Formats: sequence, C-alpha cells, structure tokens
Amino acid sequence: MAAGSFEGQYVWSPAADDRALARACMDVRAGRYLSAHEALKETREDFDLRAHRSLVLASESADSDLAERWLAEEPGPEAALLWARVAMLRALRMADAGDRRQRALTRIAWTACERAAELLPGDPTPWVAQLALTRLDRPRDPAPQGLLTAPPGPWRLFSHILRLDPWHREAHHRFLCFFFTRHGGSPGASWDVAAFLSQRAPVTSPLRLLPLVALVDGYDPSALLADRTWELPLWISTATGVHHTWFPQVAGYRFTPVLDLSYLAHALFMAKREFEAREVLTAMGPYAARMPWSSFGDPVEQLTRARRSCGLPVPYGI
Repeated sequence: MAAGSFEGQYVWSPAADDRALARACMDVRAGRYLSAHEALKETREDFDLRAHRSLVLASESADSDLAERWLAEEPGPEAALLWARVAMLRALRMADAGDRRQRALTRIAWTACERAAELLPGDPTPWVAQLALTRLDRPRDPAPQGLLTAPPGPWRLFSHILRLDPWHREAHHRFLCFFFTRHGGSPGASWDVAAFLSQRAPVTSPLRLLPLVALVDGYDPSALLADRTWELPLWISTATGVHHTWFPQVAGYRFTPVLDLSYLAHALFMAKREFEAREVLTAMGPYAARMPWSSFGDPVEQLTRARRSCGLPVPYGI
C-alpha cells in the first residue's frame, strides 16, 4: 500500500486509492453497473474488501434506481448484494430522519439481505447488512459471559457472522454501533462491548481500535476537561498499543485503510503523541475521512489543526 504524497488538498473520496472502486463509483454515478459488477465479483474471497466496496457503491447508488435496474436486467450475487446494501441504507436513513416509511423499507431490506445470502451462503456481507438494521428493532439476545454489564443485543446474528468470518471489520463496528447511546444503548454497554471485542481480536488487527471508536461516540464537549480524556493513561496506552502492533501492518495492505488510520491519528494527536500521529497522517497521504474529526467540529478545520501541530503541510488557504 502506498497512499501517495500530500499535494496541497485533501481527498475525501471513500474509494481512496482503490482504483477499481473509484472507477466503479464513476460508472454508477453515470447510471452504469458493469464496473460495479467487476469490482464486487473479484472480492468474493476477500470479505472485508467486499463489505467496503459494496457499502461505498451503495452510498453512490442509493438515490437512483441503478440497483433495482441491475437486479432486474442481470440478476446475480453481485446485483443482489448491491440491492441489499442500498435497501439497508435507505431504511437506516429513513429511520434517522423519523420518516414513517422506515418500517416498510426495513422489511424490504431484510428480504433483500435474505435473497443475497441465499445466492452466496458463505458471504457474510448480507448478514452484516442485517446486523446494521438491528438497531431499528432492538433484539435482546442474552450476552455471553465475560461482560460486566451483560448488555442484551443481536448476539445470535453476530455469532452467525463470526462463524463465516471471525474478524470481519464491518460486522464488529456495526455490532458496537448497536450499543451507542444515540441508538438506544448506554455508555457503559458501549465501553464494555468495545473492550470485549477488541481484547478478543489479534493484536495486529484494526479491531483493536474499537475502544477508540467508542470513546469518540461518547464524547461530550460540555463535560469538564472533555478534550483531555485522551491524555489519560488508559487511552494513551490504547492508542500507542495500536500504533505499535497494527500500524506496521498497514504497509502490506492493498489499499489505504483511511477510516481506521483517521481514528488512530486522531487519538494520538489528542493524546499529545505528535510524533506517532505524524507517522499515521503521513501514511494516509492526501486521503481523509470525516470521522472522527466531524465529532469535534468542522472536519477540515480539525484535521488541518492536527496536521499543523504535527508539522505536516496543510491545504492552501486554510
């Protein structure tokens, strides 16, 4: 993986340096799906990449009829997967907007996910899409032993996904998201689940970042010394540990894991570990993700502040 050098502007594209995905996104915006088919078909054995590409393509096509048209014209596993992802996004968006159509769209999404799962039974991606939908109906399966708060949630569905892919990145993030306060969970459950999941993961896994994701979600700017939280020994240890064990693996990635790098860079910067933060920001090249920076203000301003503090160039005129 080589992200490329920073040339004066941020690149906010979720495709980052995945050229096949970027090409497919351009075609989707133009109403064509052949490149999307190719980009998804080649990921049948790489579940994390399949999840990422299908989610990005779904976000590009959710406001058009491309997914429905593709499924009608050339039905197959990839068309069914994109339709499942699009239906998932539409249901979640309607729910977040408080739209009464959410219930109908959720039923459509579940059916779409079931169809995609039938076509490729070993693919966890349709099940991950269903997991994303569980924050709407709030299942209450009992938690396994080992969690202090024992929070109920979609544990059965999550366990099924783990049997297909034990360290599936999006599945872990979707599952943690279920316990966020903004989705009906609680801070205690969120911390508990994040710690439980990250401690299970290999030390070289990006899933070790999950506690830092939960920390951002629980950020309350009105709390006393809120911005100093990352300077506590626990969070310094977490951020530097991920930098020591996972960050060296990034050089071997096919594509730049921008969102994970963004969370790590932010945590190191907030912990006043500018040297390590500089390394992570440099590895990102020009690519940028709005999270977690947008939780603290304008993402451009927040990222620029971090880069300046680390002695890195920033966009012209900012």
